[in-house]
Amino acid sequence: MKNRKFILLFALLLSLGIVLAACGGGSDEEETTDSTNSGDDAATEEGSSDYSIAMVTDQGGVDDKSFNQSAWEGMQAWGEEHGLSKGNGFNYAQSGSKADFMPNITRLVRDEYSLIFGTGFLLQEDIQKAAEQFSDTKFALVDAIVEAPNAVSVTFKEHEGSFLAGVAAASKTTTNKLGFVGGIDSPLINKFEAGFIAGAKSVNSEIEVDVQYAETFDDPSKGKLIASNMYSNDIDIIFHASGGTGNGVFNQAKDIKQNDPEREIWVIGVDRDQHEDGEINDQNVTLTSMIKRVDVAVQEVANMLANDQFPGGEILEFGIEEEGIAIAETNTEAMTEEIVNTVNEWQEKILNGEIEVPKTREELETFESSL
Repeated sequence: MKNRKFILLFALLLSLGIVLAACGGGSDEEETTDSTNSGDDAATEEGSSDYSIAMVTDQGGVDDKSFNQSAWEGMQAWGEEHGLSKGNGFNYAQSGSKADFMPNITRLVRDEYSLIFGTGFLLQEDIQKAAEQFSDTKFALVDAIVEAPNAVSVTFKEHEGSFLAGVAAASKTTTNKLGFVGGIDSPLINKFEAGFIAGAKSVNSEIEVDVQYAETFDDPSKGKLIASNMYSNDIDIIFHASGGTGNGVFNQAKDIKQNDPEREIWVIGVDRDQHEDGEINDQNVTLTSMIKRVDVAVQEVANMLANDQFPGGEILEFGIEEEGIAIAETNTEAMTEEIVNTVNEWQEKILNGEIEVPKTREELETFESSL
């Protein structure tokens, strides 16, 4: 009798142990995700893709109306294509400063994203370090080079699109004075500067271009101040390559237009089509935008991963020919048929190799001397 009771008790305890193991297994491995700098918690593998992707923004953030926003839009499009949603297959971690880069990257690695994008050359050092430290995770760095077998470098021929922006500006200006507002004075932004000046002076070598750098990508007030000084000095078109700082350029142009609707004053946007940013009453101060299809590049690299063709260790470069660079024609009143035809003529010269667009100040000096 005692043996029978013992056997029944043992069986009961054994069954209870199995149930508890099934319910509680893995609980020690769960971690609480700090979402302060992120759009959401960790992604789960849902939807039609076996992969998950995430991005770490630079200081501009995903709503900078420029570079980071374009990358995020590409990630959203990829997620929609694969039946995923924000926080469930793709996500982002927002950075307020450089100090946030590595903590954000590390957290996304911990959350087991398959591919992590670093958007912007400011993340170069941290993405390089992370690629070496976390060899089982794949990385993509936009706008700079990372050297690791588990990472791909995504670059653009910004100088080509900036050249065409310069052609458009030179064809539109009535003062022959143009402005260029850069974010941080760096080799990347120098490509925008060199291309823009080369394009403008190819149309009219007498055109003057005032170049100023804000030394930041997230200070609209500084962009507004620089633009105010430029417009006060008879400059009528400003091309900005300054991320969120460029919002201040648009604000200043719209303020001037608000007070003097008849004045011909323009802004050339960057990275995305910034036509909406130039709307003021029934007018628009956006002449055109130098579109840098970061969204297309993000989608392409993510699809390479999904197709088990991730180009680790490679450098991908997107230009006009690869449909990674373009000029917006949204403002049909400002970008007249004549200007568009002129831009297309110069674009054809770039594509057939007749013109090699400079991408440094040294190359620009040589280019100008040949005009």
